[in-house]
Amino acid sequence: MNTRKIVITGGPGTGKSSLINELSKRGYTCLEEISRQVTLQAQKEGIDQLFLNNPIQFSELLLNGRLKQFEDANSHEADTIFFDRGVHDVIAYLNYSGDTYPNHFVEACEQSVYDTVFILKPWEAIYTSDNERYENFSQALKIHEHLLNTYSTFDYHLNDVPFDTIENRVDYILNQLKM
Repeated sequence: MNTRKIVITGGPGTGKSSLINELSKRGYTCLEEISRQVTLQAQKEGIDQLFLNNPIQFSELLLNGRLKQFEDANSHEADTIFFDRGVHDVIAYLNYSGDTYPNHFVEACEQSVYDTVFILKPWEAIYTSDNERYENFSQALKIHEHLLNTYSTFDYHLNDVPFDTIENRVDYILNQLKM
């Protein structure tokens, strides 16, 4: 079976996880964002912000996790799978932080091809920080630009999801996908 892979991306605090949760609630197969898991695991090991302390180590863990999600999707029963962020987000964040990275990051992006990418713009009205999200709104705007640039570099057309209620945003995505 050729599973359709759909990415929902955007900077921090744009509502990605809320949309993924709503899609799951409606019965769609969704793969959650893994950066919180990586951050929480590092905190258990005494590292408050692994991305800030060692961006390459953090990004390697994210890349491996997202590649595993991508590969697992290939053997999934669902005809469509939604991803809370894609492999390409790893490079976008490294570009944002100004860190150089090994070429296998680029190769991973070239080999992990998604069918459709939806992007959520920073939305100040819903933006909040927490223990795993250290960025402020101004930084979220810069990250958004890096996401746009990174996905565009790999020839993706990004579908902007308009500001609206969670339900209407999900309806918009499903209508775009003709589901």
